[in-house]
Amino acid sequence: MENVIQMNDVSKSFKEFQLQNMSFSIKKGFVTGFIGANGSGKTTILKMLLNLIKPDSGQISIFGLDLQKHEKEIKERIGVVFDENILFESMSIHEIKKIIAPAYGGWEESDFQYYLDKFELPQKQSINKFSKGMKMKASLAFALSHQAELLLMDEPTAGLDPTFRREFLQLLRELMLDENKSILFSSHITTDMDRIADYITFIDQGAHVFTKEFYQIEKEFAVVRGNIELLDQDTEREFLSIEKSNSSFEALTNQVLNVENLFGEEVLIEKASLEDIMYFTKRRRAHA
Repeated sequence: MENVIQMNDVSKSFKEFQLQNMSFSIKKGFVTGFIGANGSGKTTILKMLLNLIKPDSGQISIFGLDLQKHEKEIKERIGVVFDENILFESMSIHEIKKIIAPAYGGWEESDFQYYLDKFELPQKQSINKFSKGMKMKASLAFALSHQAELLLMDEPTAGLDPTFRREFLQLLRELMLDENKSILFSSHITTDMDRIADYITFIDQGAHVFTKEFYQIEKEFAVVRGNIELLDQDTEREFLSIEKSNSSFEALTNQVLNVENLFGEEVLIEKASLEDIMYFTKRRRAHA
């Protein structure tokens, strides 16, 4: 099985938002960064993968199994770390474990205790007294302790201090030494993607823009800066989006070789960050 997640023509309509024929796949054994602006549909898709929201049409397969037909079997193999706390606020970790552990055949108590110690989490204190970072650590400890093959993460580093964020990303790298594990990692902190992502899936306004290997994005996209006089109807076709001032322009391209041949040393060409790609995509949509 090459793909751990497969979405085929999935659509979902809300009052003010739509997912539009969403189709993409997530490869097994890799970390896929899931990016898009607020309101683009990332959290909706993650909740669909947990069958918390059902699509209006289309099909979702996880581990090669139809989600609607094999929900229980699939969820046994998934770990979840969401930005919004999904634990019982009034209960302690010790009390929550008594509920969660029996639900998983693969629960490993020794792993759970290891992560509690590593994250310095008190077992008897109620969750509502935890900081946001501590709640995230607790969610991660539960997710990692039942041998999950797929981790779904929605803003997992939000609210974490910089030191633990680095430790958290290192922990994920260590987990990925097991090539049977896969991670779908949604985050607005694009530098986290730089450190850990093998692939990037980018969605915008409920539509799939691309899924590409990280190195391919670095090779394919660039930000170009130059004098406004260099632009005309023909040269502007080399750019996905352009921001102009009275004397200069800044633009995003995925035709780097064409731009180099066309403009030579008259422009400055720099590698595009994920943030650049998101920004210029939004501008293109706004000016469409």
